[in-house]
Amino acid sequence: MEVLLSPEGLLSLLTLTFLEIVLGIDNIIFISLISNDLEAAQQPIARRLGLGLALGFRVLMLLGITWLIGLTEPIFHLGEHPVSGRDAILFLGGVFLLAKSSSEIVKKTEGKGHGDRSKKHKSLLGVIIQIGLLDIVFSFDSVLTAIGMTHELVIMIVAVIISMVIMLVFARPIAEFIERHMSLQILALAFLIMIGTVLIAESAHIEIPKPYIYCSVGFALMVQLLSIRASERNK
Repeated sequence: MEVLLSPEGLLSLLTLTFLEIVLGIDNIIFISLISNDLEAAQQPIARRLGLGLALGFRVLMLLGITWLIGLTEPIFHLGEHPVSGRDAILFLGGVFLLAKSSSEIVKKTEGKGHGDRSKKHKSLLGVIIQIGLLDIVFSFDSVLTAIGMTHELVIMIVAVIISMVIMLVFARPIAEFIERHMSLQILALAFLIMIGTVLIAESAHIEIPKPYIYCSVGFALMVQLLSIRASERNK
């Protein structure tokens, strides 16, 4: 507790909590989009379980820092390129995200996703499994950022818990807002395709600065929100 109450500890906690929320945006967008494929009564369950799993994975990874660091050690080589367990997980997660987001865009642009209530009958278990798999991938960025920010385990865990509680509060309004606007669904899926590409690049040790991605998506989102606002006023 003394670490948390010190000025340095509080500053680290606030900074890390903010970064965890930013890094969790892609996680919450994926959960929001995929949970919208369920029946209305099951959607809150999927969102809560999804974020609960995300929190659980993050805390477990923090508690197993030695194991996590071990995943960055090469397990085999492709030519001269070393491949670690982390690289493999990021690559598979990126491929899954690309495939899933691309298929969802195709469904929506072909008119099968808008106004068709049959999409609400996907299996809750299947959705939770997909969310859980992506939670593992998204947790790597979160945990590695935490390790890079501070060496105090208690600060890492508290920051992760606070960020997850905040995201849980906003998960429902975000999901409902995205569901009401098809253009935002397409934009969110395009964002996830970009994140999938970044994950694949990171698995090959190609660093793409994420601030560029967040800024471009933020600008596109601002333009889209202004467009929605203008269309609503003209009705």
